[in-house]
Amino acid sequence: MTVRRSTKIVATLGPASASLERVEALARAGADVFRINASHGEEANWRTHVEQVRQVEEKLGRPIGILFDLQGPKIRLGDFEGFASLTLAPDDRLTLVLAASSADPTRLPLPHREVFTVLEPGRELLLDDGRIRLMVEQPADTEAVVRVVAGGTLLPRKGVNLPGVELPIPALTRKDTRDLAAALELGVDWIALSFVQRPQDVADARRLVSGRAAIMAKIEKPSAVERLERIVELADGIMVARGDLGVELPPEMVPGLQKRIVRRCRDAGKPVVVATQMLENMVHSPWPTRAEASDVATAVYDGADAVMLSAETAAGAYPVEAVDMMRRIIERVEADELYRSYLEAYTAEVEARAADAITLAAAQVAHTMKAAAIVTYTTSGATALRASRERPDRPILGLVTRVSTARKLTVAWGVHPVVSGDAENVDDMVEKARAAVRRAGLGAPGSAIVITAGMPFGTPGATNLLRLAWIT
Repeated sequence: MTVRRSTKIVATLGPASASLERVEALARAGADVFRINASHGEEANWRTHVEQVRQVEEKLGRPIGILFDLQGPKIRLGDFEGFASLTLAPDDRLTLVLAASSADPTRLPLPHREVFTVLEPGRELLLDDGRIRLMVEQPADTEAVVRVVAGGTLLPRKGVNLPGVELPIPALTRKDTRDLAAALELGVDWIALSFVQRPQDVADARRLVSGRAAIMAKIEKPSAVERLERIVELADGIMVARGDLGVELPPEMVPGLQKRIVRRCRDAGKPVVVATQMLENMVHSPWPTRAEASDVATAVYDGADAVMLSAETAAGAYPVEAVDMMRRIIERVEADELYRSYLEAYTAEVEARAADAITLAAAQVAHTMKAAAIVTYTTSGATALRASRERPDRPILGLVTRVSTARKLTVAWGVHPVVSGDAENVDDMVEKARAAVRRAGLGAPGSAIVITAGMPFGTPGATNLLRLAWIT
């Protein structure tokens, strides 16, 4: 295991990364977690992806996480019959109709009854990721007259967004429920929940998952932003899904919201992933734009746990180069003399609990002693996540007895999970910690290490011991 950086990389699998050799190349370039997008492919494809990742994991000798991203409800136009596209100009008037298809260019099919229940005069609809904008003038139960505000060429089955509207639609569709069951059977580590509008959406998913994977709620709807605190509380992790968020909100709001979401997750000690269009130019080019490099760097300076590549690795021409570039940006930022000052400009609030106090003390002792590493014994992963929340200036080795826990921790800032047997006593605890640090190549003989654990050993959430030791 090579420990070089704290911020993790999530890479999406797809046609450009479908072979075992390519998955291994992505992992060697720096991917810590692989994302499977349920919007594409089917169970046979997903099974192949999972098998490939597990083979690479065994070959490289380090845990690798798998994030399964559910599609969620997709509000789309229906099909056009007899014409391939429409050219819309400002002030054109059309009628939205509750239908799966339409042969009349003046009547746009929208096969979603739920949308018509929330339409009202003055309501804006965005089509094709906001490229075309419509304004509702005369709504009715099954149709609505709309005026074109911003026109363009419209193709069938393009997406529809309603900014600022909470739709009466659950986050999990029937397809999502089937896909979720398949993903859990395949043994994925994280489930990304799309279209989250309310805390109940996360609670519903948790009942179905039943502890078989961790849940990452995607913040992509304004209604989720309004209920952010409760959603963070219920989820195991958060994804800042800037694609839909940037469509439904003014672009100038997204950077501030990203920082707010990252900070809230740091408070809660929940991993947060910043996603969407981070190195978009690398879908077609071997180099990102300077703005994209700055975008990735900003997320790292803010203390995000991970940054994510989507089309860059799933369908792009330079998937391995994209991961390598993201790794290089992360390492350069984390080596910047200003990095710690930005990271420490905000300190997460510590609760008055023994586990939090010991974890905070471990970070301070490690800094004072210039320790080689902080070693956390963790069964559920909670102790390692507490250590991560403090954003210490020393690597965190999370010693876990369960490989499933190790895989979940691959997304957490600064945590390098190691599968290890539980300690039998304090002396055994110290020796296992020393051995793990030596294997990681983190310190020479005589270097200090800081160890946290819970006694009795193997008790989840019982962190009550801090020990200072030295590598022999």
